Order: sequence, then C-alpha cells, then structure tokens
Amino acid sequence: MWQQRSFQDDYKGCLYLVPTPIGNLDDITYRALDVLKHADILAAEDTRHTMKLCTHFDIHTPLISYHEHNKKKSGAHLIAELESGKRVALVTDAGTPGISDPGTDLAAECVRRRIPVVPLPGANAALTALIASGLSTDHFLFYGFLPRVKKERAKAFKSLRTFPYTLIFYESPFRIKDTLKEIAAVFGNRNVALARELTKRYETFIRGSIEEVAAFLEREDAQKGEFCLIVNGSDELEVPRAETVWWSALTVREHVDHYIHEKGWNVKEAIKQAAADRLQPKREIYRIYHQIDNE
Repeated sequence: MWQQRSFQDDYKGCLYLVPTPIGNLDDITYRALDVLKHADILAAEDTRHTMKLCTHFDIHTPLISYHEHNKKKSGAHLIAELESGKRVALVTDAGTPGISDPGTDLAAECVRRRIPVVPLPGANAALTALIASGLSTDHFLFYGFLPRVKKERAKAFKSLRTFPYTLIFYESPFRIKDTLKEIAAVFGNRNVALARELTKRYETFIRGSIEEVAAFLEREDAQKGEFCLIVNGSDELEVPRAETVWWSALTVREHVDHYIHEKGWNVKEAIKQAAADRLQPKREIYRIYHQIDNE
C-alpha cells in the first residue's frame, strides 16, 4: 500500500498529467499554464503540435516526445529524470493525457515506482460531448477508439449490445458511416448523438436515431474532425448469464492471456477485449492483469 498526499509531502520528482484544450485555446486553466511553465520537462505526444501551444502562451519548458511508437525508450528516460528529482508535465495533442493514449503506461509505471502522479482537471472530448448529448449521464461507459478490423468491431458491438448504460466511442470521419450501420445491425435503431469540432468555430452536434443520423451523413460532408459518438444504453432486461459465455470459467489473467496466445494480440488489445467481454472498466482489467494493488 502507498498513500500519496500530493500537496502535503515533500516529493522530489513528480509526474503532472496536464489537460490541454481540445480546440479553443481559451479553455486552458491558469493552473495548467503554471505547471507547464515551471516543470523541468514537458513530455508531448507531438512536439510540433505542442510547440504551437507553448508559443501562444509564452512557455519555454524543454520539450521531448512521448508517444505510442517511442513510449518504451522515452518512457524509460522520463522515469530516470523523475527519479532524479525532475518535475515532468505530460500532455497529449488535445484533451486529457492518459485517455486513449500511452500516458496511462507512464502513470502506471510511476505508481509502481512510487513516483507521485498529480492529475489536473481540464478538457476532455468524451465528457464534453456526453453532457450535451441529451442522453443519460447517470452511468456511462467510455470505450474509446473501436478496432479498425470489421470482424473485431462486430465482436465489440456484440459484447456491448445489452450494456444498460450510455456508451461513448471515438471514431474517424472516414469510418463513421460504416460504424453507424454496424451498430444499428447489432443494437437496433437507438438514439445517438454525434459531436465533432468540439469547442471550435464549426462545433456540430447531430442528434437523433441511428437511422436519422446515418441518413444525414449520407447527404452531408462529414470528412472533417474526429467524431465523438454517444449511444443510448440498452433497455433490455436480460443480460447473458456468466455460465453461458466461453470465458466464464477463466480468471481475468487467463482471459487476457487467451487473446494474447490464441489470437496473437498485444497486451493492450487483449485487455481491452477482455474488459468488453466482462463489461468491466478497462482500467480494472489492467489492474488485475498486472497485479497492481489499488488500495
């Protein structure tokens, strides 16, 4: 067990998770600017993109890249800097780091090594879209990006068909039409909300049934900006019983390992699918699989 008291204990190194605007630069917080300006290192998903933000706000903190393709090498470097007492601010291209990006891996490694991780509140596309969707916000599941392979998307939709809570997906404008058709084929004609260009000049919400929204997209040019897709939860009362599914006798680790060894998937993909199968948060499956104590 480890208790982190972010503002009471005198820590040397510290990882700050700093949200940045998802479009409108005025959405950045005073605290975020203060952390970005006074950190020793600014780790960014795309340094060119983040440099524009730094230039706009007169931030001169040294930049290094940390993204999906260099996270092992860059992550090791950042951990070494943190353990030497440096303050590292992590940002993504837009929004909150650690949501559908490798920031999760860095934060988990810091926690494992008892390096404090301090999160800042701020912009997030999923929640921004959800609260304006007109759909229930009482309970919801953030799924994030769907698999690109049609067969794997179909599996994901099938596992979520009877999930009773609002569903949140990220999707490319080049796949959104097909995705809506695939969802309709599995879920039926539910109510949805599509959000794009959030907080920007051309912010758009499209609300209605899947059929209505799909028909609208066939008439309109949707090839701009990633979509946040909000889907109404199932109103079906019957949820498949655990003993009727193939993985019911498996532990979480065995379930994830099945996809790794039988399907050849990487750990991240396997954890994501196991979470979808079990209707549990991906973070919880990650914690159990990696044997991380959450006390």
